[in-house]
Amino acid sequence: MNAAVTRARLSLIAAMCIWGTIGLVRRFLPVSSGFLAMSRGLMGAAFLLLLIRLRGNRLSAASVRANGALLALSGAMIGFNWILLFEAYRYTTVAIAELCYYMAPVFILIAAPFVLRERLTLRKLLCVAAALVGMALVSELTKTGFAGVGDGRGILFGLSAAALYACVVLLNKRIHGIDALDKTVVQIACAGLVLIPYVLLTEDLSAMTLTPLSVALLLMVGLVHTGLAYALYFGSMEVLPAHTLALLGYLDPVLAILFSALLLREPMSLMQALGAVLILCAAIVAELPETAPKS
Repeated sequence: MNAAVTRARLSLIAAMCIWGTIGLVRRFLPVSSGFLAMSRGLMGAAFLLLLIRLRGNRLSAASVRANGALLALSGAMIGFNWILLFEAYRYTTVAIAELCYYMAPVFILIAAPFVLRERLTLRKLLCVAAALVGMALVSELTKTGFAGVGDGRGILFGLSAAALYACVVLLNKRIHGIDALDKTVVQIACAGLVLIPYVLLTEDLSAMTLTPLSVALLLMVGLVHTGLAYALYFGSMEVLPAHTLALLGYLDPVLAILFSALLLREPMSLMQALGAVLILCAAIVAELPETAPKS
């Protein structure tokens, strides 16, 4: 393994470690999910734009204009996707919220035959079934419908965030002729900008009080969890193959679950743990390439 590949792997692992702590940080941030998502988009986009300029590059105006409507729409969807995810962290454990969010690949598998005209193979069907069983175990549907009122609301927020993210992924397949980093910068900038009127119309910002710790955590979400993490991710994308990116990407939920248990002491029953394994295994297997038939 050469030095460039090693650095790329370490960068990707670092990005996953950063993303794996965002639920933990959300726990200690006393701001609304809308304000947090707006701040994340604006600060993250500013960080990445500055990084692009420092590298002597610039956004391709022509490719941005060519995909303007889709970039704006997908960016708005990302913004509201963040709000839903941050609300999921508020109403249920970080682990359960993260597992709900990682149902997104399953939603994509279900939608792909209708949206992308892709064939739903037996392996993919089994992955969908395993993930759905896992979700039933995680949400404890076999008991009282949901683990509790708060948990139930958190689960619905998490699944809604996953569905919205799946829509973003499918929409991204219609965006062509633009660099991946340029696309992401524009999308998260649109996420932040679209949420400005939403936050102004729905929240009383004059009543918000920010302590030095809150400001520090807010900056961490915007600059570290968004700007730096995306920079590390896209830096590794240029070197590593797609399957490595996909598989190492599952460090994010695994670390989030570990942090939930070890640092926040959030409970998880044995059945929920089994559900977590089913969801993560189904999502990972779904990412693996189909075995080519022997001639």
